[in-house]
Amino acid sequence: MAAYAGTELELFQHARNWKAYYGSFIRPFLGGEVLEVGAGIGATTESLCDGSQRRWLCLEPDAALARRIEEMTIAGRLPRCCEVKVGTTAAFPPGPLFDCILYIDVLEHIEDDRGELARAAALLRENRFLIVLAPAHQALYTPFDRAIGHYRRYNRCELASVMPPALERVASYDLDSAGLFLSLGNRLLLRRSMPTLGQIELWDRRFVPMSRRLDPLLRYRVGKSILEVRRKRST
Repeated sequence: MAAYAGTELELFQHARNWKAYYGSFIRPFLGGEVLEVGAGIGATTESLCDGSQRRWLCLEPDAALARRIEEMTIAGRLPRCCEVKVGTTAAFPPGPLFDCILYIDVLEHIEDDRGELARAAALLRENRFLIVLAPAHQALYTPFDRAIGHYRRYNRCELASVMPPALERVASYDLDSAGLFLSLGNRLLLRRSMPTLGQIELWDRRFVPMSRRLDPLLRYRVGKSILEVRRKRST
């Protein structure tokens, strides 16, 4: 498997407020057997997996990153239900295997997003859930997006256009309205290819708490990230 060149994983593992915020929307759907696609260095797993799941499979195409997740399980930082597999969804035979499939800041890295979601839908059990968190608004595409391998950013219509017909929308949210203004500043003024740790901590400690208050007032229609929950229809 090809190595992942992005270095943002080390930075964003410190965004604990952000992980707790989007996690509050996701946790009600995280039951049974969970597949986390593109699990990276395990920071999302550590934040979301509480051990109540029967199985949590971390799927990661980069073998070096997968080893880091294995080390976390050995060290007891992840619950016993966690497993690691090196590969992609293409390695699974088609058939319902999972109750929830997660793409947390991953789908934008996959060139054939439509094909990827079709494979994911085939792996979902009926009436179970697929969840996507992705960067929003192509107008905000910056050198940072390019540097870490983003093919695109999404709005609700664009994300809906690549979803398989078998997956019906349960909920859709634009999140982090306060952070949107930081992204606009980077897009128009700074044009940085990579944020600093200080910038990540400022955003996470100051702006994410503001977003938690503002987003409901804005009806979750404004933000720099989009969160979508889909359910597989019964046949």
